[in-house]
Amino acid sequence: MPARAIMFQGTGSDVGKSLIVAGLARALVGQGLKVAPFKPQNMSNNAAVTQDGGEIGRAQALQARAACVEPSVHMNPVLLKPQSEVGAQLVVQGRVYGRASAAEYQLVKPELMPFVLDSFARLKDAVDIILVEGAGSASEINLRGGDIANMGFARAAEVPVVLIGDIDRGGVIASLVGTKAVIEPEDAALIKAFLVNKFRGDPKLFAGGMELIAAATGWESLGLVPFFTGARLLPAEDALALSAERPEKASARIKIAVPILPHIANFDDFDPLDAEPSVELVRVKPGTALPGDAALVILPGSKATIADLAAFRDAGFDIDLVAHLRRGGSVLGLCGGYQMLGRAVHDPDGIEGESRTAQGLGLLDVETMLAGDKRLEQVEGETSDGTPFAGYEMHMGVTEGPDRVRPFATLAGGLTDGAMSPDGRIIGSYIHGLFADDRQRSAWLKRFGAGEAAIAYDSLVDETLDRLAGHLSAHIDVDRLLALAK
Repeated sequence: MPARAIMFQGTGSDVGKSLIVAGLARALVGQGLKVAPFKPQNMSNNAAVTQDGGEIGRAQALQARAACVEPSVHMNPVLLKPQSEVGAQLVVQGRVYGRASAAEYQLVKPELMPFVLDSFARLKDAVDIILVEGAGSASEINLRGGDIANMGFARAAEVPVVLIGDIDRGGVIASLVGTKAVIEPEDAALIKAFLVNKFRGDPKLFAGGMELIAAATGWESLGLVPFFTGARLLPAEDALALSAERPEKASARIKIAVPILPHIANFDDFDPLDAEPSVELVRVKPGTALPGDAALVILPGSKATIADLAAFRDAGFDIDLVAHLRRGGSVLGLCGGYQMLGRAVHDPDGIEGESRTAQGLGLLDVETMLAGDKRLEQVEGETSDGTPFAGYEMHMGVTEGPDRVRPFATLAGGLTDGAMSPDGRIIGSYIHGLFADDRQRSAWLKRFGAGEAAIAYDSLVDETLDRLAGHLSAHIDVDRLLALAK
C-alpha cells in the first residue's frame, strides 16, 4: 500500500519547516511508523553525502537520521548550490546536472518535475508516511509558474499541505492570512491546516490570534509551538543560522575563529566545536577583525573558492591571518579553505564562472586545479598524529605540491589527504565532518590545551531529536495531522 504524505510549507524562509519535519519524523517513528523525509527542491551549500555517493541537503540528512533511515538521494531530488549572486550548481538525484542562472533555472524547472515525482514514488513504496518539506515561501506567486518546490509539487502529487508561520519574526497573522489572499484558489484548497511556530511567553495571550487566523482562512489549527531552545544543537541548513546569537560560555578555555564568507559551505563542520563547553567559537563576518587571542583559525568550505578568496582579501582577513601566525597561532583550511591556503587556484574550464587563475594565500606550497568529476565519498582513516576519523569528501579539483609530502591524513586503502607546513601549524584537508568524530575533536582540543571532548556528539544530536519530538508532540495535534495525510 503506497504511503500517506503530508507537506509542510512556510510563510517564509527559516520559519522552522526543517526542524518540524525532523521532530515529527522522530515522533512518528516512536509510534511504530516507517517514515521518510522529502524535499522536492532545496537551495543550500550545506550538503551531506549519501551512501551511494550522491549529495542531498544537510537538513534532509538530519531528517533521515530522525526517521532512523539511511539518507537517500531521493529524499532531496533537486539541490541548488549557489555559486554567485545569480547562479547555482544544479544537482539532480544526487549528481551534478549543470549550472544555471536564476533566470535560466525558471526555464529548466519544468523538465525537473519528472525527477521529483520519480523520487517521491520510490519513497512511497518503502514507508508508511512521507513528511514533505517545501522551500522558501508558499506565497511567492511570482515563481509559481513551473514550480516544483511548493504548490506546484503539492498539486502534481496531490499532497495536502500544512502552512507554518513564524511568530518570532512578527506579523504572523498577516503572513498566514495574506498567503491565503494571494495564492490561487486551487492552491489554497490544498492547505488543510496551519501551525504557528517559535512562540515565546504565555500561549493564552495568543489564543485569540489562532482563532482569528482560522476564521479568516478556513484552515484548522494544529497547534501553537513554543520556541525550541535546543535547535542550536542540531546542524543548521540555512546560512541565516550563522547570525544567531550564542550564549556566553563561562567555562571556555580556547577561542576558535571562523571567517564567514559569502559562499560558505558545509558550515555544520563547526557545530560540534560550538557545542563543546571549553570552546568559544567566534564566527567573524567581514568588517570585523579575526580575534587576536584565537588559538585556531579555520577557513571553511566554499562553493565558490575564487570568489570567496577575493572576499577574504577584501575583508582584510589575509592580513589578520598572517598576524595570527606570527603570534604562534594555527590555521586549518577545510575543502575550499584548503584550496585558498595554497599558491594558486586554477579554473581553466570556468567551473566557478569564467576561466581564470587566482593567487592563493601562499601559506601552503600547493596549487589547486578545479577540474574533473566531483568527489563525493564517505571516508575514514587516520590523521598524521595517529588519531582515527570518519568523515566525508565533497569537492571538485585536485590539489598538489611539495607540501603534500606531509599529508594531513591517510585514508583507508592508502590514499593520502591534505598537506601541512613544515612546523605543522598550517593544515589543509578535504575531509568534512572531522569534528563530529569525538576522537578527532578530543585530539584537537587537547592540542590547544582545552582537554578531552566533554560531549559525545552523535548522542547529543539524537538526544536533542528525542527532545524535539517530545516538544512537538506536546504542542501539535499529531493524531489530527495523521488523519489529514493523504
